[in-house]
Amino acid sequence: MGQTTEELNTQIADTRESLASDLDALQDKVSPKAVMQRRKSAVSDRWQGMRSKVMGTVGSVNPMSSSGSSESSGPGAVDRVKGGAGDLAGSAEDRVVGSPIAAGLVAFGAGMVIAGLIPATEKESELSQRAVDTVKEHGQPLMETAKSAGQDMAEGLKEQATQAAQEVKETAAESAQRVSDEGKSATQRVASETS
Repeated sequence: MGQTTEELNTQIADTRESLASDLDALQDKVSPKAVMQRRKSAVSDRWQGMRSKVMGTVGSVNPMSSSGSSESSGPGAVDRVKGGAGDLAGSAEDRVVGSPIAAGLVAFGAGMVIAGLIPATEKESELSQRAVDTVKEHGQPLMETAKSAGQDMAEGLKEQATQAAQEVKETAAESAQRVSDEGKSATQRVASETS
């Protein structure tokens, strides 16, 4: 039996509504703005989780896991590489959990490595040379003053050390003489008692 016009209009409206929601979802899924927002949100969530874990809060980060695929190339290989990198990052995070000092040292070391890989610009080279020249110019009088003070202190200590050594020598000589005298008197006492 045929459908009435009203039933057909209702069915068409339902289909339109369903198609509109599907198109909206599809547009949201493929829209560059939405894709960037999702990726930005994922990176932000990962950063916040790692920061919370390193700084000792109860937040946790779940490192990406490998796909477990046995393919040696193609999308499975990419997933395994991503998973391996995620596992490596997760294990590094686990080593510094709750230790801001260790996290700071790791960040400092990474910064030093990265800074060493980036070549200096001409301006940076010029500024560093100026700094070296300025330090040499202003540091020379300070070094001479420090050297002079060190020599004065060494001479004073040398005099004190010589005096202390002389006192020890005199004390040792007096002690040796006293022991010798006591030994002689003890020998005479023993000799007089046995005779």
